[in-house]
Amino acid sequence: MSVPLPSPSTSAHLAGVEPLLVACLCAQWCRTCDAYRDTLVAARDAVRRARPEAALRFLWVDIEDESELVGDLDIEDFPTLLLARGDAVLFFGPVLPHAQTLERLVRSAMDGAAPPMAARLGPDVVALPARLRAHDEL
Repeated sequence: MSVPLPSPSTSAHLAGVEPLLVACLCAQWCRTCDAYRDTLVAARDAVRRARPEAALRFLWVDIEDESELVGDLDIEDFPTLLLARGDAVLFFGPVLPHAQTLERLVRSAMDGAAPPMAARLGPDVVALPARLRAHDEL
């Protein structure tokens, strides 16, 4: 089961702006993922302090417990991050487990510096934002 991180921003979403989805795909058995959850929360909080008006949604998805959401994706490196706005995937791939890396990626996507990647991604990755949006808090 994916566990949404607390305090998602919904005001901009209600105003018609698609929130930026920041989804971390990890596994319960992964020790790097354990530590990265705290990093994700810290980066989320830092970005929200700097940009309180931003529409952001942060999700934590366990690829084994939520295998129906992940589909046939073969996640080999943890943590793997998905950034999407609506159905447009802006980033998908493993990241270094550092708050600065995550913050930089999120801010870049918020500022429009991350163009959609659909042409370079497989159909399971392209479908991932819609599958995540339909589940839990999204």
